[in-house]
Amino acid sequence: MSERALRRELIDTCLAMNRAGINQGKSGNASARIEDGFLVTPTGIPYDALTLDDIVPMRFDGSHQGKRLPSSEWRFHRDILAARPEINAIVHTHANYATTLACLGRSIPPFHYMIAKAGGSDIRLAPYAIFGSQELSDHAVEALEGRLACLLANHGMIAIGTSLARALDLAIEVEALSRQYCQALQIGEPILLAAEEMTRVIEQFRTYGQQS
Repeated sequence: MSERALRRELIDTCLAMNRAGINQGKSGNASARIEDGFLVTPTGIPYDALTLDDIVPMRFDGSHQGKRLPSSEWRFHRDILAARPEINAIVHTHANYATTLACLGRSIPPFHYMIAKAGGSDIRLAPYAIFGSQELSDHAVEALEGRLACLLANHGMIAIGTSLARALDLAIEVEALSRQYCQALQIGEPILLAAEEMTRVIEQFRTYGQQS
């Protein structure tokens, strides 16, 4: 994919986040890997006002080009992509139910087998740190070790993938699971799947869907 097409996909992904109800306003951000760094959404611009030239190219040394400043969260985009060479895209949202759990200090346990879609037997909660900080980035990288999604305490969620489409799809799934978990907690503590069963589910997901 050309860089121009990837810029278009970044904008379309952010618009889709808001349409899907997993984000709102100017909150959240997204990035995608390019050959010598990554593209990231700019800070403080409504998604429906973005143009291709607003997308910010960055290098892993933290330098950027273009007419716009990068997202205030560029550090965790950089550090996740640097730590995870198999990952090409990151989506960060302030989805309502995921953020509710994050504000309650709750990770998401294996109450449903679809938790395995995020890469493990649970969806971890990264400790709180102020937005845009290196501390928050360090927490996020640690929470994502061996995982494809995490919650950020008192903040929101991150979903990652080999493409923007996969990262967005996972973010939507994490929000659906967050809603189900919140609803289950209104009745009582949900029954959790055993570690052995989650291991079986994770293995089953490796061959789920259409194979190339």
